Amino acid sequence: MSVRQSYAAQFYSGNIEGYINEFLTGEEIYDFQYPVAGIVPHAGWFFSGKTAARVFDAFSKKYNDIKTIILLGTVHNIGMVGKHSIYGSGFWETPLGEIKVDQTLAEMLDSELGDLVEINNESHDWEHSIEVQLPFIKYMFPDTMIVPLAVIPSVSSKEVGRKIAGIITASGYSTFIVGTTDLTHYGSNYGFTPAGKGDDALNWMHRNDRSIIDLALNMNTDRIIDEAKEMRNACGSGALTATVSYAKEMGVEKGILLDYTTSHEVHPEGDFKMGVGYAGMIFPLKD
Repeated sequence: MSVRQSYAAQFYSGNIEGYINEFLTGEEIYDFQYPVAGIVPHAGWFFSGKTAARVFDAFSKKYNDIKTIILLGTVHNIGMVGKHSIYGSGFWETPLGEIKVDQTLAEMLDSELGDLVEINNESHDWEHSIEVQLPFIKYMFPDTMIVPLAVIPSVSSKEVGRKIAGIITASGYSTFIVGTTDLTHYGSNYGFTPAGKGDDALNWMHRNDRSIIDLALNMNTDRIIDEAKEMRNACGSGALTATVSYAKEMGVEKGILLDYTTSHEVHPEGDFKMGVGYAGMIFPLKD
């Protein structure tokens, strides 16, 4: 079977185990049960690794054995990906060893989701948003398989999540979903400086991020994609919508924000001029 080679190893290169152990104290207590979905960022680990690690750690503390993790990725190259795209078979390379794609579940999703998706491995070739999550999975869930699914921001994103929930419920498959998005990209490098510079601008960015975070935590799947278009506060609004839609269909009533930060606060360089927001969210069922 084919192996999807690393494309963005510079995002997480180095002592992987050491970094993950630094991100986590080992003492995190999560006062919820039965998480069915999560949201992680996908920047370089230096900036967003701790935020992503907390989400995967929360799952690892609640599940001793999970067969497959469905990963819903951001599509940064929208013009190159015309449809929600499943990576259907083979393996993905990580620094800790290869991770197998669950071909059985991939083909089940392809069949049951019909025209909503297609199996298209090539859609994942130049995308880093799922790849940067894989070392966490290999480290915390060493025998678990994956199904990568690139989700474009469209009106059908909500339906993708809802239908996957129905498929998983009917089949009883041992899985959970992790979707990925970064938040506001603020600064002249991104062509987005609506509040200028300095503390007022950083506070504006916090509020802008909080707006879409609250939509997700409150399960408002109808507003997320439009919000992201209007306020430019999510690059993965399709994956975010599908993840929240899945959780909502599974019975989740409200999400939990585990962590929020910005690249500026992780690594400040003088007065605030630019930054990217990162959130880690979890969506648990009621006890």
